[in-house]
Amino acid sequence: MKAARLRRAAVRVATLFASLFIALTMAFALGRLSGDPTANILGPTAPPEQREALRQQLGLDRPLLTQYLDYFKGVFTGDLGESLQFYQANTTLILDRLPFTLQLVGAGMAIAVLIGVPLGVLAATREGTWWDRAASTVALLGQSIPVFWLGMMFVVLFAVKLGWLPAGQSGTPRHLILPSLTMSLYPMAHIARLTRASMSEALAEPFIDSARARGLGRASIVWRHAFKNALMPVLTIVVLQTGILLSGAVAVEYVFSWPGLGQLALQAVQFRDFPLVQAIVVFGAVTFVLLNLLVDVIHSVVDPRVR
Repeated sequence: MKAARLRRAAVRVATLFASLFIALTMAFALGRLSGDPTANILGPTAPPEQREALRQQLGLDRPLLTQYLDYFKGVFTGDLGESLQFYQANTTLILDRLPFTLQLVGAGMAIAVLIGVPLGVLAATREGTWWDRAASTVALLGQSIPVFWLGMMFVVLFAVKLGWLPAGQSGTPRHLILPSLTMSLYPMAHIARLTRASMSEALAEPFIDSARARGLGRASIVWRHAFKNALMPVLTIVVLQTGILLSGAVAVEYVFSWPGLGQLALQAVQFRDFPLVQAIVVFGAVTFVLLNLLVDVIHSVVDPRVR
């Protein structure tokens, strides 16, 4: 039994490493297949001598296999090259901006969970009523409204017209309120819809009828029995949504001038900072794979059947 569990764990870890290897290879290949990076960086009118000098600086004059091996060596040693725009190590730039993105993603996911989970439970326990329809409508709106538009409307209303909150930048907890609310909208809707579906399935299971027959209270049936069994997919989507937000917070950070990784990625693209863009892509891929591994660990802790 123990050997089977270890074998399943080893297969899962090998699958994750294979996914990471493919993602990193795609990042490397797409960066080369998209054209000559020196032409993208310097522009099509740059003299050949200047382009050749930059090609040597970036190591693009070496054989492709050598570049590929050096690229993987850099990934595993934490050396992701140097930014052409900031003249600093890309790893340093990413680590400097990461705390700001973590603040934003942490606050946004906390709001999403605190609203999305009760909303989904409310809809499932009152299925077919106006509570269910209202909760489902809120979730649908959350997935339909573009976050950049919502962010701009929040700025106009709460910063410009009412003057209650700052319009952007960071520094105090008040600066975090509007961007975190904006960021929480889409995952909140996703969590609410998934919680409703999982809870509806759990509430239809025979063990719920058994709990009712034993005279257990409604709150105990919902939260101790049904919710516990509906928790697995909700935990999975919370962790995966966190990974998506960590690597995709560009729109929210741009609207609120939040100095996180998304803002850094946007600056790198605008400046055609090819090494920095590639480093941010690598960081996003590694983060997402590690979060997938965290999901598997959580599954094995919460549900003994997975072990």
